[in-house]
Amino acid sequence: QVQMVESGGGFVQTGGSLRLSCEVSGFTFSDWTMAWLRLAPGREYQFVGVIDESGGNTYYPDSVKGRFTIARDNAKNTVYLQMTSLKPEDSAVYYCAASAIYSVTLSHFRSWGQGTQVTVAS
Repeated sequence: QVQMVESGGGFVQTGGSLRLSCEVSGFTFSDWTMAWLRLAPGREYQFVGVIDESGGNTYYPDSVKGRFTIARDNAKNTVYLQMTSLKPEDSAVYYCAASAIYSVTLSHFRSWGQGTQVTVAS
């Protein structure tokens, strides 16, 4: 049974930092590309970080580049998202997701966590 459990969300002031974690069980973590996505009210899912199986390749959209860092620890079956210089527009529910291929196509990510809320106050 696949389980993906996010943690680390919360409330932070503009300019603050948070680190999200997603612990995975039920599949061979090191075989899968991992991603963090977010969903804000009235908007579509947005990728905020993608990392391949080894951690050697990463992707960030321009909106978070230089502020967010995705990392993984295959020994701990965990993927992280370090978020700095947070802005109110970063407020959303953040999800981790897994894909069998390195991709930024939403439909490739078949396994998802339950999400963790991030709220950035202005």
